[in-house]
Amino acid sequence: MLDWKNRAGSAPERAAEPKSDTRSYLGGLLFSRALATLIALYLLVASVLGWYWSQEPALFPVQQTAQQAAEKEGKQMVVGYTTVETLKTVAGTLLTKPGGYISNDRFPPGLWMDNMPSWEYGVLVQVRDLSRALRKDFARSQSQSAEDADLAKAEPRFNFDNKSWVLPSSESEYQEGINSLSRYQARLSDPNQKSALFYARADNLNNWLGDVGTRLGSLSQRLSASVGRVKLNTALKTEVVVPGVAPQVDEEVVETPWMQIDNVFYEARGQAWALSHLLRAIEVDFADVLAKKNATVSVRQIIRELEASQEPVWSPMILNGSGFGVLANHSLVMANYISRANAAVIDLRQLLNQG
Repeated sequence: MLDWKNRAGSAPERAAEPKSDTRSYLGGLLFSRALATLIALYLLVASVLGWYWSQEPALFPVQQTAQQAAEKEGKQMVVGYTTVETLKTVAGTLLTKPGGYISNDRFPPGLWMDNMPSWEYGVLVQVRDLSRALRKDFARSQSQSAEDADLAKAEPRFNFDNKSWVLPSSESEYQEGINSLSRYQARLSDPNQKSALFYARADNLNNWLGDVGTRLGSLSQRLSASVGRVKLNTALKTEVVVPGVAPQVDEEVVETPWMQIDNVFYEARGQAWALSHLLRAIEVDFADVLAKKNATVSVRQIIRELEASQEPVWSPMILNGSGFGVLANHSLVMANYISRANAAVIDLRQLLNQG
């Protein structure tokens, strides 16, 4: 005999199973939508932060900043104080600007950004060069003189890997370099301390300017290579010269990769930003030397070209039009400023070499 009661009672139980599946489906759908909303919100916030962190620091008044630092610490404005304080400020800007130092970031938005890390590297190049010049030339009376202990610690700190995240991080090493500069500066401005020295001589300045010219010349070449061009191969090799026969000259096409054009551009912006401040400090501490060599105008010409390269970039991206094409080529414009600054550096070095 069929058990109709049991059959009737089992029907609702079987009908309840689709309700459970529906709840699971709706719960999964709500979870997916909530997760998608959170991800979209995170990306939006990261994009806004990335835009804010990409803003380049403005130029700061060098002499006024040094005077305020001296008054705050109760120090004297001796020769060399402005140069060291400016170097500290330029290096400190890498750590204190919006977003801090992001070249070693491992998470968005810093992970996605490449223009600001290139700018930071450009600034770091000039910080490294001047810290080496301080240790090697400015703080030593002659080649056999002992180097300053704090400057000997500062230079390797600034030459630390610029992309190290932890153990130790790049920021901590650069901060140690700034601290070493502060100790040297404190001894330099203390009349009771005779161990810290700064020699504002033409030969010392000329040595550092040689490094500056090399950097600017390299940047000019790399910026100009945004448009493919033919370059003579200058590699040395032995050739047999036959009278009446022109020697063969090897040629090669040099062109910056398309994905690296904006990186080279912002590295140049960073170097020009840092160098314009450092030269303003040099103008203060080497004022007597520059006046005797009639070279003050040359320094100001270099500064003017470098500061002109800091004009705002209104385009949302670095354009790479051909030389006389419809679109602009921002790299060639930057190369123009850098080349003119480099030419002025060459003229300045010639003036310093004259008796």
